[in-house]
Amino acid sequence: MKCTINKKLVPMKAHYFLFNAGSGPVTPYLSIYARQLGFSSIVVGFMYTILPIFGMVAKPIFGTIADKFRCQKRLFLAAQILTAVAFLVIFYSPKIHTTRIVNFSCYNDTIGFFSNSSINKCTLDNLRRQNTSNMCKMTCGVIDQSLLCNKWNISDHCGHDPPTTLSFTALTPTYKIQLTNTFLFFEIANITLNNERILTPSCSNGSPLSTCHINCDDYNINSLITETSIDDSDAYRSYQFWCLLTFMIIAWIGQATVVSIGDAICFQLLGDEHNSYGYQRLWGSLGWGLIAVVTGALIDVLSKGRAQKNYTSAFYTAAAFLITDFLVSLQIKHTQNSVSTNLFRDVGALLLNIRIVVFLIWCVSIGMCTGLMWQFEFWLIEDLAKIQGCSATAHVKTLEGLVQAIQTIIGETPFFFLSGIIMKKITHVHTMSLVLFAIGIRFILYSVIPNPWYFLPVEVSQGLTFGLFFACMTSYASIIAPVGLEATMQGLVGAVFEGVGVSAGSSLGGYFYKKVGGPLTFRYFGFAALIICVIHILVQRLLQELNGAKYSTSEKSKSFNFNLQQLCMHHHQHLGNNRTGNYSMSNDLV
Repeated sequence: MKCTINKKLVPMKAHYFLFNAGSGPVTPYLSIYARQLGFSSIVVGFMYTILPIFGMVAKPIFGTIADKFRCQKRLFLAAQILTAVAFLVIFYSPKIHTTRIVNFSCYNDTIGFFSNSSINKCTLDNLRRQNTSNMCKMTCGVIDQSLLCNKWNISDHCGHDPPTTLSFTALTPTYKIQLTNTFLFFEIANITLNNERILTPSCSNGSPLSTCHINCDDYNINSLITETSIDDSDAYRSYQFWCLLTFMIIAWIGQATVVSIGDAICFQLLGDEHNSYGYQRLWGSLGWGLIAVVTGALIDVLSKGRAQKNYTSAFYTAAAFLITDFLVSLQIKHTQNSVSTNLFRDVGALLLNIRIVVFLIWCVSIGMCTGLMWQFEFWLIEDLAKIQGCSATAHVKTLEGLVQAIQTIIGETPFFFLSGIIMKKITHVHTMSLVLFAIGIRFILYSVIPNPWYFLPVEVSQGLTFGLFFACMTSYASIIAPVGLEATMQGLVGAVFEGVGVSAGSSLGGYFYKKVGGPLTFRYFGFAALIICVIHILVQRLLQELNGAKYSTSEKSKSFNFNLQQLCMHHHQHLGNNRTGNYSMSNDLV
């Protein structure tokens, strides 16, 4: 049997690979990068609460514009460049002002500095095991003159007024860091003053000697003592916050537009072969999985010895892939010939159909579960790792990298490839029920697994819960879309899934995670998914009985219901022969 390649679809496959390869190096790290810019977790959480809302608004708006003015490809290409530019601008976003202030004091006749930063025992043990000495530059307020003269023998500051500040370099051995109640005490082994004088400082226990600004060579120590210099309420009014939020919104809108319009173009290229969508989209999973893992390792390599993580490679790699995607996408042979004569009436007709409403509710349900998984699966992994002990915590980032690789390469890729066969075999409606069932089982397993490394085999189910789901959602949306409204329908469905479902799931998941903890949160969501699965099966069966139709996989086509069929006939009579209707549905949907 000779295998033939559809050359018309090659640029589309390349687009999915390149666009996801361009998103993978940046998107997973944006929240961490925002924290590195000085924003607290509360501020970053607020950003990620409103970002999906902009995606919800952007997808149907730009989809409608693309359909109305027949400019799908132009908007598609423009959004790719917009995303690349937004990523680069985010990289150069101004940092919020941060401070590193410690109390210079004595403890057990030893001089050092205190920090009230929270730290877990594993992190402290790791620091001690480094057995290194780190240089910290300190600028302190006025220090008692008797200490300078009698204990430190600094004659320069004896007999006259001491300076308002004293700057020196302190050597702090990591193996001598102590945890005292809620404070960390960093012992100072010696001090270098005026680039030449090395002292072995001593003192007597008493009140803090001074308050000092400090900057250490070691990234871990710096991260422990760094605090944002302004309160969260003030951060919302800072220009740094609005710059970063604006750039992230632009990037989010760009990505949302590329995804929704890109899928619409793909389905138009496929024609009646809707079930072949998975063969195209699987290249996106490969691009994301391969490049995200490589970029993560590259960030660690290039950040060795630095005070902060170096994300230069991630952002420039992303921009390079997105620009390449733009150049490749120029080769997509796509012409948009059909256009809806009454956009709102056509979309409104769909929203009056009960099957479409059930489909959109299904999108919201899956979106809520996806929001929980996107935002809190790594939280759960790290919480379980802490319970397992320091050895598990030490390798938790490696575990998270493996989780992403298994999800995309081993999970999503084969199921995108098989999605068309599965949906043709069991129909779209039964595929929807299968996805809900898989999510329920997956979340319940999360809630009972004690060791996070046991998550790895479970991650293969990503093929069902996202790969098969996404192929089903987009292909169903393409099939039910009226002629000329393909991008509008993809945007509407994407907005419902992400803007409503993912946003609500992230918010609700965060509330339950705080109230009952990670395992119970995933268990509750898992049980809810199974209940919705049963309801979905019963509702679809009831709709079949009400419509008086006997559906089977061997039948070629039937309309969704009598009322919608009558509406379509009236609509075609009104339009004459100027367009061909697309309301009659292939029976493999139901």
